[in-house]
Amino acid sequence: MRKIILASSSPRRIELLKKLGIKFDVIPSRIREAEIKIRDPIKFAKELAVRKAKSVARKVKNGIVIGADTVVVLDREIIGKPKNEEDAKQILKKLSGRTHKVITALAVIDAKTKRLVCDVEITKLKFRKMSEEKIKEYVKSGEGMDKAGAYAIQGKGISFLEKIEGSYSNVIGLPISKLVRLLKKFNIEVN
Repeated sequence: MRKIILASSSPRRIELLKKLGIKFDVIPSRIREAEIKIRDPIKFAKELAVRKAKSVARKVKNGIVIGADTVVVLDREIIGKPKNEEDAKQILKKLSGRTHKVITALAVIDAKTKRLVCDVEITKLKFRKMSEEKIKEYVKSGEGMDKAGAYAIQGKGISFLEKIEGSYSNVIGLPISKLVRLLKKFNIEVN
């Protein structure tokens, strides 16, 4: 079987990929979001995922490279990682009682042939109305400080969730069923 390489050092992506039971290596890309000036959320996520996959594919001679990028979107505005605690509070206040989207773009490339496939998964989440106290308490925990949207759905952030439509693993950062379908295009079967 060809080597599979994840172009990310995200502990959440690594954990989700391990659950598929496939062997893979981790080679983080060094692509920075600030380099991309696209404002359309889907195009932005796709561009970043493709750049990540291609940058790692150039470093290896052989293997299937997986690049991914996840963005949180409210009313077409991309909401990134909070800059500090105050920013995290403001982000969570914006999301409180509202529906937003989590968009993950996946780019899979064969390092040898340069064949590339890219797709996007979109999940809608509705947050319940959160009190200022609850938001402060959550921000103090530090859990969402390194995550787009300032929350971790797989942690205490689950308490904000009122409704979800779509892939739960997408919200964590790696839409598993979509990835399995993309890998199949490279003749990689996942049980």
